Amino acid sequence: MRKIRILLAAATVAATLTGGLVAASRGDTAEAAIGPVTWQDEFNAPAGTPLDQNKWKFDIGGGGWGNNERQYYTNSTSNVVHDGSGHLAITARRDNPANYQCHYGRCEYTSGRILTADKFAQRYGRFEARLKIPRGQGIWPAFWMLGGGNWPTDGEIDIMENVGYEPNTVHGTVHGPGYSGGEGIGGGRTIGEPLSNNFHTYAVEWSPNLIVWYLDGAEFYRITPANLGGDRWVFDHPFFMILNVAVGGNWPGYPDATTTFPQTMLVDYVRVSAWTDGGGTPTGNGLRSALNGKCIDIPGGNPADGARLQMYDCNGSAAQQWTFNGDGTVRAMGKCMDPAAAGSANGTPIQLVTCNGNPVQRFTLSGAGDLVNISANRCVDIKEVNPNNGAQLHLWDCLGASNQKWSRA
Repeated sequence: MRKIRILLAAATVAATLTGGLVAASRGDTAEAAIGPVTWQDEFNAPAGTPLDQNKWKFDIGGGGWGNNERQYYTNSTSNVVHDGSGHLAITARRDNPANYQCHYGRCEYTSGRILTADKFAQRYGRFEARLKIPRGQGIWPAFWMLGGGNWPTDGEIDIMENVGYEPNTVHGTVHGPGYSGGEGIGGGRTIGEPLSNNFHTYAVEWSPNLIVWYLDGAEFYRITPANLGGDRWVFDHPFFMILNVAVGGNWPGYPDATTTFPQTMLVDYVRVSAWTDGGGTPTGNGLRSALNGKCIDIPGGNPADGARLQMYDCNGSAAQQWTFNGDGTVRAMGKCMDPAAAGSANGTPIQLVTCNGNPVQRFTLSGAGDLVNISANRCVDIKEVNPNNGAQLHLWDCLGASNQKWSRA
């Protein structure tokens, strides 16, 4: 299992706020213009329903997660489950029903950590969750994002973190090469009562060279490359989301006699919207054709195995949000772009299929804009140079023609 560090400490932050805004030089920034919703989970399943694993997966284990945390993350409905009232409940418990072993010995606690890695990622946009966070010394809830598995080079955006000894304060932070761990750069807002008393919305709006944090719709911090003191800005590629409740660690400290269990974070919803260029054109993870300006699309937004991929007006929907993964696959809605029947010949249709590890599912987008199937060494091509919605895709010899040229939308 891959282990990923999260924020170690908040001692070094650019600002801690009790209200108002922090504004940075805007120079070469682009303010976010928010487009249509591209991904969401409303958690409306009946009580006892497990996590929707078409949208999320679990991190599992008790290795400390780089922070000397005390919990063991499980995939059990004891720790992650729908409550039947429109929420997902992520619960930290003082228990160990399966004799889990942690980095310090027999684990004292279990909890949950869920993520959209390999299911959904997006570059730019609004990422928002409505949460009722837990409370108590040593309790550490978080809603955050990672840009890949190479930390901190791939970047980290912490949308919401709270530590139990600061019950009224939300922290928003970024981490990257030269400003990671305790040197992360960010800000916070402190309100007049514990955040755990009520539901609150936590969000970032992220656009080129600018990230802005919001609590209940009010901005409390923003960051641009100018804030990094010459360190590298690494927030220009797709990120995936994470929700978790940690117990203990280097930053929050450890539970004590005042800490009660269980402690639950209720998630009312998680929603992601596209960023647009201000003219209404979604800008995210689409694959746009040089032929007609349309995007590769899953027909009807239905990710059924065997669905023939088509061209359609770019709209920023989840059916057009394609992520290039480290294993060479190109994914949308939790499934993989695939040459039908594992074919490699000219005319092989391009479809959507459950990711299966077959090398024929590997594609690469070249610097010249060719979307190449690596096994076949042929290009994804719009059949018959059809410029219309519904045009089909297939493999064909790479010819450099406009119906084989692609860019990120």
